[in-house]
Amino acid sequence: MADNGEVHGVGAEGKKKKVMVFIDETQESYYALLWVLENLQESLISSPLLIFIAEPPPNYINSFAASFSSARLYCNALSKADLVNSAQEQERKVALGLLAKAKSICTSRGVNAVTISEVGDAKDAICAAVEKHNITLLALAEQTIGRVAGTFKWSVSDYCVQYAKCPVLVVKKTV
Repeated sequence: MADNGEVHGVGAEGKKKKVMVFIDETQESYYALLWVLENLQESLISSPLLIFIAEPPPNYINSFAASFSSARLYCNALSKADLVNSAQEQERKVALGLLAKAKSICTSRGVNAVTISEVGDAKDAICAAVEKHNITLLALAEQTIGRVAGTFKWSVSDYCVQYAKCPVLVVKKTV
């Protein structure tokens, strides 16, 4: 029994803990997943671990620098809609592959995992999923941004720490 009244994934109020890990294509996100599996195992006994990935939203910005009619003169190109659909399908395949890899890691460690995928900006999609699935702990990797870029935008982890409606665990990969 833990000092804070938690027993095997059940909180002091008797509610099950729901832990969600955000993953992406980076090694740091898989490190965060492994950290959760190793260090929060008692919380994962009575309820499944939710593994979440955010697929990028469709990008409708013009694909060609030249106008489409002049580009068609020089190459046999797909229409803009076909190109966007093809890119979305490729993103979906990558996301499903990442989720399958994460789920197999969980299975190999005896943890039941449920995978969730949403389309949208990662920051907003994560915070929405936290509310939608009543998550009690969000875990994600620390995402480093260069000094100049960091001045102008927040990292996903910074944003989630500020706006997610649950405690957030940011896992930093040590060297």
